[in-house]
This record gives sequence, C-alpha cells and structure tokens, in this order.
Amino acid sequence: MFKKSFKFLLTMMITVLLLAACSSNEENGSKVSQGNEDGEKLQVVTTYSIIYDIVKNVGGDHVEIHSLAPIGSNPHEYDPLPVDVQKTTDAAAVFYNGLNLEAGNAWFNKLMETAGKSGEDAPVFRMSEGVEAKYLTTKGKEGEEDPHAWLDVRNGIKYAENARDALIKVDPDNAEVYKKNAEEYIAKLEALHQTAVEQFNEIPEEERVLVTSEGAFKYFSDAYNFTGEYIWEINQENQGTPDQITRIVDIINENEIKGLFLETSIDARSMETVSAETGVPIIGKVFTDSLGKPGEDGDTYIKMMEWNIKTVLEGLTK
Repeated sequence: MFKKSFKFLLTMMITVLLLAACSSNEENGSKVSQGNEDGEKLQVVTTYSIIYDIVKNVGGDHVEIHSLAPIGSNPHEYDPLPVDVQKTTDAAAVFYNGLNLEAGNAWFNKLMETAGKSGEDAPVFRMSEGVEAKYLTTKGKEGEEDPHAWLDVRNGIKYAENARDALIKVDPDNAEVYKKNAEEYIAKLEALHQTAVEQFNEIPEEERVLVTSEGAFKYFSDAYNFTGEYIWEINQENQGTPDQITRIVDIINENEIKGLFLETSIDARSMETVSAETGVPIIGKVFTDSLGKPGEDGDTYIKMMEWNIKTVLEGLTK
C-alpha cells in the first residue's frame, strides 16, 4: 500500500511540473484546446477500455479519446501516469464507470482533484447513472456496490444513453450526430440482448450455473437467468485463499458442475487449482473488466459480449 501511495505521490509531483509548463505555454498564447474549435475533435478521457468503446461508438469522428487503464489491466486499481493527468486536465469530458470500480486507493478521486475536475460542475460523467446496483455479500463488504453492470447488455444501453447525453451537454453543436450514432448503436445492443435471451433458453434452468474466478457476473446472471458462483467476490489483495478454494470446491461437488470459466484478465492459477481438485475442466475464457486487444477476439464491447454469450452457451450445452 505504501509503495502504491508513494508512486501516486511521485506521479502527482511530476504532474505539477508538467502543468506549470503548460500554464506557461498558455500565457505565451499557445493554450491547448479542448477540441471542437475549428474542426478539432472533442478531447475525452475514459477510465478503461469498455467505456472507451461505448463512448467512441456514440461520439464517432467528433471525439478523440484517451483511455486510462490499459487493455487487460485491472481498473479497480490503477496508478495514473503523468500523461494521464495532463490528458485529464485538458479533457472536455471525463467518463467513469462508478459503482466503486475506480475506488481502489481512491486513485480516480485523486486524479480528478489533481486535474482540476473535482468541482460540482466539472464535466465528469458516471456511465452507470440509472443502473439498479447490485451489492457484495462478502463479510466486511456487505452493502458495497458491484461495479460490473456492463455485463448485462441492457445496462450497456444505459451507458450509451448516458454517453449521448453527456456529449450533447459539452458539445451541443453536434447534438444531432450524437443522437443518430447512439440510436444506431443502441439498436445493435437491443438485438444482441434479445439474441442472448433466446439462445440461453436452450440451456435447462438447472444447468445455468456460471462458475468464474471473480464474482463479476451478478448483472449477467440476473439478465439471463443464471446462478453465478465464484472463488472470490471482487478483485482485491486477498483472492484465491485456501478458504475461498475450499468453499467453491464444495459448491462444485455438491451441484455436479460440469465446467468452469476463466476470465481473460485474471491469473489462471486459482481456477486451475479448483479444476485439479474437482476434476472439472475449464471450458472457456470470458471477458469481464477489459476488452480484448485490438484485432483480437472481444476487441469491442459488442464483440466481447458476443464472445461471452457464445462461450457460455457452447460450454454448457456440450
């Protein structure tokens, strides 16, 4: 914890110097534009790759987006770099998930304060606005919000609507473009959700059990009538402990689970231990906190959800 705090403090110190230099440039008449002047793109920051893709689909060619947490990384905890602080300072809009996703070490709040975007009227927008939150149940974390709302495509639609409304607010001149982009994108998401419902109806209800490393599939399970089981409930420092392993092994054995799923952004060792102890195979990889790398499977929000739907369907109907 001390190392992370020191690293963040060092980052902030470097950033102060960068901002001072930027301020000097502004005084000399070379102020950095936030976009949308003389055809420039609107400068936008998102906290991780899934939000990046949704905002990109709504903003289209009118936005230029800097995403903070890299693809494949854990957005629960992130150490902003100096370039992140500079981009955030210059941004016309910042989009974050909320629901405690960016709460680790309070990194997001610290970043907003340093970038001068912590005020009540700051252009900082919560993508999960309007989502009905689900909560953790682990001892000591009862009542904390589960952040993984986007794994229910219906919530992905809310994210797109929130992105549309926010972009219109900061860039009203292009309101019609954002409305049109959002309408087309939401139509695709609605079709995807309906396809998921229809395909999962092929699986008998008693067999709709999704066992993953992290308990990230509460929203998904609610949307598509699954029971979600897991080794640990939320990514944190203590995960994959002996007690957690014993608990899930007992659940798997008692319910005659036939297959396990591993998340693409999670270390495989804990699930491999569970597989070895139960004799139940890992039958597929699913996306949770991150898109796939550009050009690879799941490299957009729609593609990652299509992948998850196909992987779960095929894994549980073999």
